[in-house]
Amino acid sequence: MYKQGKWNLSDLSDHKSPKFARQISTLEGKVKKFEKLKKSLNPNMPSKNFLGIIKNIEDIAENASVIGGYASLWYASDTQSDEATSLVTKMAKLGSEIDNKTLFFDLWWKRKIDEKNALRLMKDSGNLREYLRHKRLLAKYSLSEPEEKIINTLDVTGSTALVKLYDKITNAFEYIITVNGKKKKLTREELTVLVRSNSPKTRELAYKTLLTKYTKNKGVLGEIYQNLTLNWKNEGIEIRGYSSPISIRNIGNDVEDKTVNSLLDVCKKNSDVFYKFFAYKAKMLGLKKLRRYDLYAPSTKNIKEKTYSYESASKLVLNSLEKFSPRLSQYADRVFKENHIDSEVRPGKRDGAFCSTITPKITPYVLVNYTGRARDVFTLAHELGHAVHSQAASDQSILVAEAPLPLAETASTFSELLLYDNISDQMTDSEKITILSEKIDDLYATIMRQAFFTIFEMSAHKQIADGTTVDELSKTYSANLKTQFGNSIELSDDFGIEWSCIPHFFHTPFYCYAYSFGNLLSLSLFQRYKKEGASFEKTYIEILAAGGSKKPETLLSEYGIDISSSKFWQDGFDYVKMQVKELVSL
Repeated sequence: MYKQGKWNLSDLSDHKSPKFARQISTLEGKVKKFEKLKKSLNPNMPSKNFLGIIKNIEDIAENASVIGGYASLWYASDTQSDEATSLVTKMAKLGSEIDNKTLFFDLWWKRKIDEKNALRLMKDSGNLREYLRHKRLLAKYSLSEPEEKIINTLDVTGSTALVKLYDKITNAFEYIITVNGKKKKLTREELTVLVRSNSPKTRELAYKTLLTKYTKNKGVLGEIYQNLTLNWKNEGIEIRGYSSPISIRNIGNDVEDKTVNSLLDVCKKNSDVFYKFFAYKAKMLGLKKLRRYDLYAPSTKNIKEKTYSYESASKLVLNSLEKFSPRLSQYADRVFKENHIDSEVRPGKRDGAFCSTITPKITPYVLVNYTGRARDVFTLAHELGHAVHSQAASDQSILVAEAPLPLAETASTFSELLLYDNISDQMTDSEKITILSEKIDDLYATIMRQAFFTIFEMSAHKQIADGTTVDELSKTYSANLKTQFGNSIELSDDFGIEWSCIPHFFHTPFYCYAYSFGNLLSLSLFQRYKKEGASFEKTYIEILAAGGSKKPETLLSEYGIDISSSKFWQDGFDYVKMQVKELVSL
């Protein structure tokens, strides 16, 4: 079957090969040719000519993504390589130059064409209509061509460089910990395994080891975060005129502020949904009350966590998809067959997991750090869900193939639900207690925790704009935890610095609500699947196949889903309540 190892990037060519140099040369030639089209831009141009220009943009985007994608994937697989770091910087600079040279069309479409002709050209643009409409929406936040070029150029050595610096510093951290009398040097991924240990002392030690490392580096990490946040504000609000920091993300996601506010409000109102589960878990562990150190502890005391070989994990994930949709299982299998997955744990490799779609024409690449835990099997299902989503939308143009962020987690979390459904059917009652407990752990981590991450970010951005310190940010984070957990969890002061451990805050501000969105949406879709049976496969694949060709509210409304409604989000929490009730009754 499939063995754990590194991915094969040969589909993207090697940076030392003549082919790579030719790809750059070809790309630069296409950009140069595209620049000559500036003189032909005319609001009254025929649709055929306009679509020809769009085709050129697609070609440039495809070529640039292949070159830049190779660099970013190589860097993710070895963040300590100076050569990989250098190539990422070089590709970022090339990308900035291309953006600057093609910017004229973007600004013309946003600001210089009248509404009547814009509607005429959009009417004949097929699935690209949403792409063009969204660009028009962004018009009011666009600057002049020289100003946009300055921002593109400075981002390479500004915000992009700061994010890279954060990654380089934190991925180099080594965690020295003594467990059972043995001193070990661990990566963050390996340390994370220990926060799920059966031993309370080991869990506490693992968290303290992690948090102490970030506390010791809070000065530089805090400085990086504050400057990234100020850059977000200065460019987005002061220069471009967005109404709030989170609106920048919402408009980029093509989702209404009302929808996101509704989601976050319902999450806040349902913060007590998990309190009963935490009390149950404390009882199972023989504790009066859970400490924050115990949050992800195995619920069943003195039972060793079941581990899965990489081969059995891959079979489970593929089989789960197969039962629902053979077509989607084939998509996931393709990632394995083409060796587009990097699954081993090694020093210098990026922490966590992700799926990267270079272009719709190339099978996506998946990175995981597989250690054999049940959680790792679900992570594998999650990232392959992303890969499935990309391939379902592969007939779309590269300009609209990627789903907007709130829908980007739909297939990934749905795949996890399919996996749970598959595994639970094979479990005894005692095993089901463990698996169901882990599932509710995941629902907490991917819905409630992510919503409160976003709520913290909203506070942090405001604080930093008003002037603050790292310690004050940590106090705000601690208050956020208190609101989230109430009296259901015993909190300690050392978790105040945890915000600096969350890469999304640095990489993609306000990304985290997409997890809450995706999970609650997936719960709704999964419930429909249970009611409708095999016929639901067609509806589900249609939603995935749309990619980013439709606004989220519009796409989902076609299937009877109103995501601006509080009731819709509450339905998801009602499902969580049912799961907790089932667990407690076992």
